[in-house]
Amino acid sequence: MDGTQLLSLGKRLIELGRDAIDQAGPTSLTAGEAAVVADAFRFPDCAVREIVARTGFAQSHVSASIARLRERGLLETAPDPVDGRRTLVRLTDRARRAVLARAGRPADEVITRAVADADRTERVIALLDELAELLSPATDPAASASMTGRPPTRSQG
Repeated sequence: MDGTQLLSLGKRLIELGRDAIDQAGPTSLTAGEAAVVADAFRFPDCAVREIVARTGFAQSHVSASIARLRERGLLETAPDPVDGRRTLVRLTDRARRAVLARAGRPADEVITRAVADADRTERVIALLDELAELLSPATDPAASASMTGRPPTRSQG
C-alpha cells in the first residue's frame, strides 16, 4: 500500500465512521469537528497541539473547530497549570453524555452495507478491530511520543 492508497482508505474510513455516528442520530458536526470531539473524549485535558498530531488536521483547522465547539457548549478550554502557554481541551458534561450514548453502538451495519460480499463482512470487521488495536496511539509508544513530545518508554521484559 502506498501513501495515496492509505489516504484514500483513511478518507473512506472517515466516511464510514461518520455514517455510523449519524446512524445513532443526526449530528450537525463537520468531519473535523467530530474528529476533535472524539479525540477530546479519548484524551481529556489534552493540549491543542496533541489533538493536531493525533487527528492530522492543520493547527488552524483544529483551533477553528475548537472555537466553534466551545461556542456550542461542547468543549471547554483552560490554560495548562504547568505550562500557561498551552491550552487544554476537554468535553463538557453534556457532550460527554452525548458521545457515550453514541459510542457504544457498533458500526457493523454500516460496514455490512459498504462491503459488497456478505461473506467478507465479518472479516472486514475483524481486520478493522485489529487495525484499531494495532494503530491506536495508546498502544504505539512511537506515536504517543510524537504526539506528546516525550520519548517512548521501553517495556521491561
